[in-house]
Parts: sequence; C-alpha cells; structure tokens
Amino acid sequence: MPKPEFAYVTYIETTPEKLWDALTRSTFTRQYWFDTELQSDWKVGSPLALVMGGKTTDTGEILEADRPRRLAYTFKHVLDEDMRKEPATKVVFTLEAHGKIVKLTVTHEGFGAGSKLLDGISKGWPAILSGLKSLLETGKAVTIPPAALGIDGFE
Repeated sequence: MPKPEFAYVTYIETTPEKLWDALTRSTFTRQYWFDTELQSDWKVGSPLALVMGGKTTDTGEILEADRPRRLAYTFKHVLDEDMRKEPATKVVFTLEAHGKIVKLTVTHEGFGAGSKLLDGISKGWPAILSGLKSLLETGKAVTIPPAALGIDGFE
C-alpha cells in the first residue's frame, strides 16, 4: 500500500525568480505563511528552521536547491508531542514557467499511516499557498486565520 502523499498545484502570474524569492525569503514568508520566518542558506545539506513567533515549529535539511526550478527539503515538526514522534517527511516545490505564469507544484510525502502531521499540512498548505498566490499577484496576501482551518497550536 503506498504511503499517503499531499500534492497541490496552482498557477501564479509571476516569474520563477520572484516565486523562488517568495518561497525562500522571510520578508515574503512572514506575509503569507502565518508570520513564519525561514532560516537557511538554501545550500544542499544545510539546515532549515521554520520559526513562528520566536518558536521553532519545524526543522529540516535542504535536499535540492536548483534556483528557480526546484527546491526540496526534509520536514520535521518539533512542537506537538505526537507529531514530533513521526518520521521526517519531504517537501518538494517544482516551478515551471509558462509565459507570464508559473505552475507551482508542491508535494509533501513520506507520512506514516494515520499521520497527524498529514492532517495538519493538508489544512495548512492550501491556506499558505493561497496567501502566496495573492501576495505575488496583488501585493497583498489573503489572510486566513489558522483557527479557521482547525489547526491546533495556533492562537
């Protein structure tokens, strides 16, 4: 039986370079990713930390960084006790230019059966990526309160 996987595809009117920056620079991520700062130098083998409100929520390691086409890293949640026990998963962003738009495909895989993390990211990624698209196309991220998503651990 295959392991559960999350996949999301969206089309954003932007350039691959601007999208890459929005995925990797905290000046952007804070605007659409629940005020999350991404800490990494984005080199293969380097650590990654997602920091929200001064607390590290997730950690990982950069697996691929092919600007502006493909970014992959491991993802390990560290706050919630149950999710902390789950194995690290893998996130992949694939950017494909098509004229004035970029097709962004996000996959998140490697979950065990009954994963609490899979449930959380299945609610979180669509909200995060909607904010990203809105920010790049209009200059303002759509704000979706985490509580509206039913995500535990957010104010």
